[in-house]
Amino acid sequence: MSDKTSKLTPSSLAALMCARICHDLVSPIGALGAALEVLNDESNADMHEDAMDLVRTSAGQASNKLKFLRLAFGAGTSAPGMLGMGQLETLVQDMYGAGKASIRFETSLTEVEKTQGRLLLNLVMVALQSIPRGGELVIELTKKADASIYNLTAKGPKARIYEEFQRSLTGRAPEDGFDGRTIQPFYAGMLVRELGGRIDSSLNDEEARFMVFLPSKQAQNAA
Repeated sequence: MSDKTSKLTPSSLAALMCARICHDLVSPIGALGAALEVLNDESNADMHEDAMDLVRTSAGQASNKLKFLRLAFGAGTSAPGMLGMGQLETLVQDMYGAGKASIRFETSLTEVEKTQGRLLLNLVMVALQSIPRGGELVIELTKKADASIYNLTAKGPKARIYEEFQRSLTGRAPEDGFDGRTIQPFYAGMLVRELGGRIDSSLNDEEARFMVFLPSKQAQNAA
């Protein structure tokens, strides 16, 4: 297969991204529906309190995922703007804070450009999938005069970088084509390329690292 960047039609990209969103939301929405069925069954009155707990939990999970995915995959508006680091950290912790991996931000930045913020959320998604058994994700963001550098280090037992994810990040189609899982790293890589940057990944024992270099607009104009 060619190593050239794969091209997707807008309709194919939209369909695959919708598949990814549905994949992330099906679990809490399904649990919410099951809980409502129990509440509607008067013969299960003794289970109503447990069902209400499930409603609250599932509704919260669905809300947190929608907020995260809305920003990660949707511009909200085409106007340029900035995103506060506090907002991004809250979205990440609400989405993944109850999972198997602990997440720590290390940065002095207080805000990032909107597209870079969307990229950061997508990089978090990619990095966490490299430690399926849990562990720790450290997110380091630095900004220099000529570039912004994002380092995401995921440590955990059986850390891995799936080959199809590696191909997708660099803009190449997986051997079996894109699906709802692999379209997300492809989208992350697409954002990197749109920003004129590059992304590198490496795996060392139980540590997966993702580094993104994003040149400043001044540096791009001078090139």
